[in-house]
Amino acid sequence: MSVVGIGEDGLAGLSPIARSLVDHAAVLVGGDRHLAMIPDGDRREKITWSSPIHHSIEDLIQRRGQAICVLASGDPMWYGIGVMLTRKIPLAEMTIIPALSTFSLACSRLGWSLTEVETLSLCSRPPALLNAYLYPGAKLLVLSEGKQTPTIVAHLLTEKGFGNSSLTVLERLGGERERMIWGIASDWNQDELDDLNAIAIECVPDSKTALSRIPGLPDDAYHHDGQLTKREIRAITLSALAPLPGQLLWDVGAGCGSIAIEWMRSHPRCRAIAIERSRTHYIADNANALGTPNLQILEGTAPAILTNLPQPDAIFIGGGATTQDLIETCWSALRSGGRLVANVVTLKGEQKLFEWHDRVGGEFTRISIQRAAPIGRFLGWKSLSPITQWVALKPPEFDKLHFDLNSKTPPKSPTSEGL
Repeated sequence: MSVVGIGEDGLAGLSPIARSLVDHAAVLVGGDRHLAMIPDGDRREKITWSSPIHHSIEDLIQRRGQAICVLASGDPMWYGIGVMLTRKIPLAEMTIIPALSTFSLACSRLGWSLTEVETLSLCSRPPALLNAYLYPGAKLLVLSEGKQTPTIVAHLLTEKGFGNSSLTVLERLGGERERMIWGIASDWNQDELDDLNAIAIECVPDSKTALSRIPGLPDDAYHHDGQLTKREIRAITLSALAPLPGQLLWDVGAGCGSIAIEWMRSHPRCRAIAIERSRTHYIADNANALGTPNLQILEGTAPAILTNLPQPDAIFIGGGATTQDLIETCWSALRSGGRLVANVVTLKGEQKLFEWHDRVGGEFTRISIQRAAPIGRFLGWKSLSPITQWVALKPPEFDKLHFDLNSKTPPKSPTSEGL
């Protein structure tokens, strides 16, 4: 199988190697736009992508051994079909030839440095993803789903306090019909656009302050009913969880979702599952508003709902630590080398964590926060409820200890103390 990136200039713009792969293929695969670039008299078999696309990919897998050429837009490995194919088909069975990406072409037209640009795709993705990328001076390049996307983006920017931002819509880059349209987000009224377009945004804030990507967003950034991990505690907790790109978090007893959301905001490839019994509507609102619409939300009661979930790299227990079998279930599910962080405010919760410290070690921290607040005509200090935090790292060799979760005195890991 070959995967050949092709631009708006069609077959004429292909390199000799890419053109040879196209010419010698028995089967051609692509979207309607790509296959329309093949001469009318070509009688080879042509396959148009189905919706959903995974049906077509499964069909290609069944055709292993045939000379198949997949035509893709620009660089197939940048938000392209090449990424999906390499997850299903060994790279040794494929040849991938990229063309110039939309992002590279856009930067060449705008004079932007690609290393200083944030890139994302809104093709079959929620526009709310953009919310996590907005900050003063940001330069964003966005792949559009269609001609309506620039209007959606302009409205979103205006709602988020970035109505002064400039938008440049770049249509059919690299082809004879290439065109650029410029405007301001708050005044955007362009509707005669081509479906094939990308959007360049220069973020200019107006009345609102942009939110940092660093953990510890202001409490008023969240829609909540009071069940919210407070800003200072949140920052300390995310530091203890130590998110890394691509890792998965279980946020158990997620409340309004703040820990899971700020975990995902730390890097675009961080993933999270928020498990909550009753406040899932708050979580959904906050995830959408803060740029993490792909946060997975599970409504139900732990630990029963924790079965058959993807194995987590980290788990945060923000509520219900004393629930029977909850910590046992979480510890068992956690991958070797993963982190478990639990916050409690009650003596019963502390007792439960101390029991687990005796079992597997870890580290305790007592967190006490005071905020200045009016006391009559003056300011005074008012304390938030103190938090006891337990952090435990599951060592790689822990599974070899044959840990009995029901035992009162199971063996302690020799390497987990003091982590």
